Amino acid sequence: MEYQFIRDPISGLRIKISSEHAVIGRWLNEEIGKDKIAMVQALIASVARSFEPLTLQGQEIDLILNKDEAIFEAHALHQDSEDLFAYQDDELMLEENGLSSGCGFEDFVDLINSWQEFITGR
Repeated sequence: MEYQFIRDPISGLRIKISSEHAVIGRWLNEEIGKDKIAMVQALIASVARSFEPLTLQGQEIDLILNKDEAIFEAHALHQDSEDLFAYQDDELMLEENGLSSGCGFEDFVDLINSWQEFITGR
């Protein structure tokens, strides 16, 4: 997983990440930012000590974390077909690309630790 942290004068601290991991970038930029990083680190510590996967529900993206992997799923991925029926006449379809992604647990921990270092300026 390749990524780059950037300091944007307009939008602040951001992560730029490969398109196949775009939902992870959205999650980190929009759901976590600077304010919730300690909560994510506590979740990592909890998962490392247990055998049960844990879910962190976000406004638009959920994180499902276990000892092997981190899975990110946008809420739009779980829309009922009835919700989408209203758009049938417009011939619109739910594009699932970019709505879910994952990475290994160690890669996720490295990402979070790197983000922590970046936002604290170390």
